[in-house]
Amino acid sequence: MKIAVIGTGYVGLVSGTCFAETGIQVACVDIDEEKIERLRNGEVPIYEPGLTRLIKNNLEKKRLTFSTSLKESIQDCEAVFIAVGTPPDEDGSADLQYVLSVAREIGRHMEEYLVVITKSTVPINTSEKVRSAISEELKNRDAKIEFDVASNPEFLKEGAAVNDFLKPDRIVVGTDSERAEKIINRLYKPFLLNGHPVIIMDIRSAEMTKYAANAMLATKISFMNEIANLCEAVGADVNLVRKGIGSDPRIGNKFIYPGAGYGGSCFPKDVKALVRTGKEYAAPLRILQSVEDANDHQKTIVGRKVIDHFGGSLKDKHIAVWGLSFKPETDDMREAPSLVIINALLKAGARVTAYDPVAFDEAKRILGDRIAYAKDRHEAVLDASALVIVTEWAEFRVPNYRMMEKLMKEKVIFDGRNIYEPEEMHEYGFSYYSIGRKPMIANN
Repeated sequence: MKIAVIGTGYVGLVSGTCFAETGIQVACVDIDEEKIERLRNGEVPIYEPGLTRLIKNNLEKKRLTFSTSLKESIQDCEAVFIAVGTPPDEDGSADLQYVLSVAREIGRHMEEYLVVITKSTVPINTSEKVRSAISEELKNRDAKIEFDVASNPEFLKEGAAVNDFLKPDRIVVGTDSERAEKIINRLYKPFLLNGHPVIIMDIRSAEMTKYAANAMLATKISFMNEIANLCEAVGADVNLVRKGIGSDPRIGNKFIYPGAGYGGSCFPKDVKALVRTGKEYAAPLRILQSVEDANDHQKTIVGRKVIDHFGGSLKDKHIAVWGLSFKPETDDMREAPSLVIINALLKAGARVTAYDPVAFDEAKRILGDRIAYAKDRHEAVLDASALVIVTEWAEFRVPNYRMMEKLMKEKVIFDGRNIYEPEEMHEYGFSYYSIGRKPMIANN
């Protein structure tokens, strides 16, 4: 079986590689010639645990190829996945220009029946636009070639995407064609050994399912952050509250950890797009608008705590930052809380030194020389007046407090992910601020 995946971003690269791992012949296509050449050499442009090994393995076995030619890559394929970007437009809606451009090119070059599957996160009714774009190109060619369009949204977590794809908890497929359904079922058969079936539904419901899932998770995060802020104001401990509500099976213990706000390529973009869709269809999503507003506010909390601690100005203060990516196990800094926090620190006059295990290159691309970059966590805190923890990387969880005490100019920690216990900080003589818990001020 042969398929093509158009787009070698996060979704396309993981999807194509994991399909190849099951023995399917996969052609991954992208217009970026430099990127394709790097991938041909086994150089992976994103950080995702396990992905590099799989790419090299399938390149070696010739099950995975990389190309800039869509025309050549879709020949003899049974299915083509569209996995290009859908960045937010100025009004918050998803920009479909890349999706529809690929659809038109498929229509110009297809020679036999294809299932065209949208893997990109797209608004409701996009599949109909894809169908129309392909049909128009076929009409221009006077070519009578059958095809089907389907929706197959992804549910991959950055940092665990390979495992999520190989061992999915659900596979959602939107289609109105039995022929397409059979092909997609055959594609996914190797992934169903864990007992979770393919969930078949109509196309619009599949498109909505992706947005609804991300919107629900974003809502849980923003809700818990708002509760954390109230806990701090009234003197409650949000960690205890989290345990209390998380033990209720109707709520569960996932996505109820308070922090510095959510970021990444999915939640911010998808919440905006769904809010925009609600406006278009005169069905306003007031809760989601509040989720977005709450998250924007949450990203400012940590920076404000730092500035307030030092009396409103950070002039002549050296602030260390641990963690730049929006979450652990990725180098993705899209919509990362670290960017909001660092900008606030710089605006208040601070000198910032940051460390992240994998996001150095991405941070350099975004922030340039506005901050300094440390080679490890200890170098970052050298002569620092305070440490700000933004991303909960595993290596930050059990630091050497005695060494930090010697390295830091002042013993102050702002924990944006609640990875430490206030009592422990007090024992080591640190002033400690977290999210949703009473500050612990040391008597130095």
